[in-house]
Amino acid sequence: MEKLRNNKVFKIGSIIFKIIIFIAMIGFVLSVCLQRFSNNKLSIFNFRMFTVISGSMEPKYKIGDVLIAKEIKPEKIKVGDTISYLGNVNSFKDKVVTHQVVGIEKIDGNYYFHTKGLANIVEDPLVSANQLYGKVIYKCTIISLVYKIVSTNIGFYLFIIIPILYIISSEIISTLLDKEEKKRNRD
Repeated sequence: MEKLRNNKVFKIGSIIFKIIIFIAMIGFVLSVCLQRFSNNKLSIFNFRMFTVISGSMEPKYKIGDVLIAKEIKPEKIKVGDTISYLGNVNSFKDKVVTHQVVGIEKIDGNYYFHTKGLANIVEDPLVSANQLYGKVIYKCTIISLVYKIVSTNIGFYLFIIIPILYIISSEIISTLLDKEEKKRNRD
């Protein structure tokens, strides 16, 4: 009887663990897809997630780092803050840029930001408040590591395909074993 109870506790724990992993994977994929397909126009509870794609902010942020930016009122941004914004001219056009604020101007009641990458020599074109996505508040070390691993072919198979196959196959095996056990108990 004790063995049966321990087996049920193990099964319940296993199911809960699988559900948590599955929900985390789905949540991560949905948030990334939501931002990618909306061109970052939508935020999740005023937060956006960005991936660093250039070395302009090294050594603070490296290529592949995942950053969380929070929508913030322009008047609360200070020199030294790192902001993410949508570029609107030259090589910045339609690109999400994450750089440090090096100066702030208020012209006719509107805020404008002077920004620059830490590794860059030249300042970015002037950024208006309506271009802002938010202030970077957090660098997700674990998600950055996962992103860097998953972005390789081997990592994709090891961390996406194999876990999904494991969850599906373990559920199938568990269902088959339960049916077999019920069949034996009837006989």
